[in-house]
Amino acid sequence: MHLGLKKVKRLADRDGEMRANSDQRWLDHLSEEDLAFLKRFLLASGTLKELARQYGISYPTVRLRLDRLIEKVKLVDEQSDADPFELRLRSLYAEGRLDDGSFRQLLRAYREEVRGEQGTSVR
Repeated sequence: MHLGLKKVKRLADRDGEMRANSDQRWLDHLSEEDLAFLKRFLLASGTLKELARQYGISYPTVRLRLDRLIEKVKLVDEQSDADPFELRLRSLYAEGRLDDGSFRQLLRAYREEVRGEQGTSVR
């Protein structure tokens, strides 16, 4: 029986236990593009040369894409208690869509705003 990643994700979403399991949470933060890349990677038996051939791009480009995906999973995994906005920022950073300085500025500003809101709600 062959289950696609999308179907597995939908099944996991229906199962509250899977949702609560932090080992599965990283999957929720992958884009459709990430999932397609991961599927092709698996079907190529993890061979980056084959993946590069399939995409029609160079090996270093595929390696960079895989490294960014790995970094994205690590960042989400390490911050499993972070709220959705912070996790989204981390994902964008790992994808290379935010440079280091912008990521840190946005994260700092967001955390300051959250602290400010928490301070006013306590009063």
